[in-house]
Amino acid sequence: MKRLEGRVAVVTGAASGIGLALCQRFAAEGMKMVLADIEAGPLAAAEAMVRRTAPAVRASRVDVSNPDDVERLARETYEAFGAAHVVCNNAGVAVLGAAHEHSLADWQWVINVNLWGVIHGVRAFLPRMLAGGDEGHIVNTASMAGLTTAPFMSVYDVTKHGVVALSEAMYKEALMTGSPIGVSVVCPGLIDTNIMRSSRNRPAELAEAGKAGPMAQAFGQNLADRLSTGYPPSEVAGQVVDGIREGRFYIVPAQPEVKAWIAVRAQDLIELRNPTIRAM
Repeated sequence: MKRLEGRVAVVTGAASGIGLALCQRFAAEGMKMVLADIEAGPLAAAEAMVRRTAPAVRASRVDVSNPDDVERLARETYEAFGAAHVVCNNAGVAVLGAAHEHSLADWQWVINVNLWGVIHGVRAFLPRMLAGGDEGHIVNTASMAGLTTAPFMSVYDVTKHGVVALSEAMYKEALMTGSPIGVSVVCPGLIDTNIMRSSRNRPAELAEAGKAGPMAQAFGQNLADRLSTGYPPSEVAGQVVDGIREGRFYIVPAQPEVKAWIAVRAQDLIELRNPTIRAM
């Protein structure tokens, strides 16, 4: 999909981080924008920012864990613009702790947003995109955590592995059926985003969080420190645009540590050796 100007892009998790960077980059490419996020205030601020460069903008408060919300987003997008050419299922949250320390609510919340949110996006938009007959592209945001694993991130790792598996299956299905809708999965490493402050959007009905132990807490603090000086979201957004134009499935930012971690995981599997604990 080479031409973006004048076409329509939909981004969830659009109010901050990678999502906001995607919106700004797509707007700079001349795309009409649909922004979706659960946080009303930051979403309004993002809409105002993107409106400076985009030819047309709509913003909608959406909880991606709710299929009715995502279906409404798709319906309103098509009512407003008649199409969706790029759909970025990007919203995500995270919790840290050992696998046995997490509450059931921890598992439900993160899976609902990170995995079901992507599934809801695919189910709401892909049939409409196919029915429209035009070329398009779906971009699912996973993580390096979808290609490798880290201790004290089991819930997050499970969801991101699921996003990668879903995306790979979609890519193969598109090739086999001759679909005009391309598929990419984004697997960034340490990015300077608000992911470690996800609890601000945690629903009241899933508020019962597990208690992380001292080692998990120390790991979390180290991770937060690393993220604060991490790779800029704008660089990820630029590589997503390049990936869409090139029809590239795996979009892995130019972070040497990510490829190193992937290589170690792959070698563990090839040699059937026990998993290597990677350093953050």
